[in-house]
This record gives sequence, C-alpha cells and structure tokens, in this order.
Amino acid sequence: MSLRGSILAGAVALSAFCGSHEASAQGVFTLSSPSFKDGERLAVKNAGNNKANPNCVGENVSPALSWANPPEGTKSYALLMFDPEGRPPGGVSHWVAYGIPVSVTGFAEGEVSKPSDKYVGGQSTMKLSNYFGPCTPPGPPHHYTFTLIATDLEPTALKEGMTREEVIKALDGHAKSATGLIGIFSKP
Repeated sequence: MSLRGSILAGAVALSAFCGSHEASAQGVFTLSSPSFKDGERLAVKNAGNNKANPNCVGENVSPALSWANPPEGTKSYALLMFDPEGRPPGGVSHWVAYGIPVSVTGFAEGEVSKPSDKYVGGQSTMKLSNYFGPCTPPGPPHHYTFTLIATDLEPTALKEGMTREEVIKALDGHAKSATGLIGIFSKP
C-alpha cells in the first residue's frame, strides 16, 4: 500500500472510530494553522532541537494551531502529532495532549514547546509531555499528522502521562469527531 493510501486508510479508520461526522450548526469541525497549510512543508524552526541527533536541525518551535466548530456536546479535546514513516514499523509519536478544555480554541506559535496548563501532557515516543518537532533523516519527506479529537470527556477525566495508544483506547466511545492537518518535513 502506498503512503498516501496508508494515510487515507488511517483517516478512514479514525472516522469510523469517531462515529458521527454531522457538522454542528456553526459549520464543519476544522483544524488549521497560520504556520503551514495542509500538505505543505513545516518550517525548519518547527523541527526538533536535540543536538545529539544530527537530524534535529530546528529550534523546536511548535507551529500555531487553531480549531473551530466543535460538535455539540464537546467537553474537551485530544491532540496527537504522529509520524507514520518514522522508526518503521511503528511510527513516531511526537506529541500527545488531551484534557484540552472546550474553551481553548488553539495554541500560539511556540506555546506547546513546553508544558502548559491548557492541556494534560501525555507521553511521546521521546518520553516528553510537550511538542517535539521532526528529526527527519535524509531522504524523502515524512508526513507529520496532527489529529484533533473532540470528546465528551471532562478535561480532568484522563490521568497524565498516557501514550498515544492509551489515549486512543481511552477515547473509544467518547470521541465525537476528529479533524486533521498534515505537515511534511525532510532534512534540508
């Protein structure tokens, strides 16, 4: 299966997981960024900054993200950043955040490069609770998928430090809808 096919299959699976995709009265649930357009390259400053890794060429500045039109009954959000091509066969989880109150409608550039009281920090592949940008090896670009999930859970429902897989399992039956955004990156 091609990468595009894998990403599409993942989106279809997430759609089935999230149940109804009825738009709220205000419009369609969306995730966007003024830092990059869906399917376009992330800035070098968004890449990771681990000086021990020669593939980490950036400043670890998280891109700005915003969302609108959550489905009715949304109480909190989960936001996952995942690189399906990283460390085959399992991919790399770059950021796991949940318990984001419905009153939060986005994050400013750089805001989630460190822990914040606006979300509960999970555990990335790098064992971090905050954003960690791409450290893409030389070769073709990787696809960094940002997935925002609207849930019916209170912001305090899930414990700190959960992995991506644990969050997905915990959201089973509680996800109302999901939306996503893909940024690509390759080592310059």
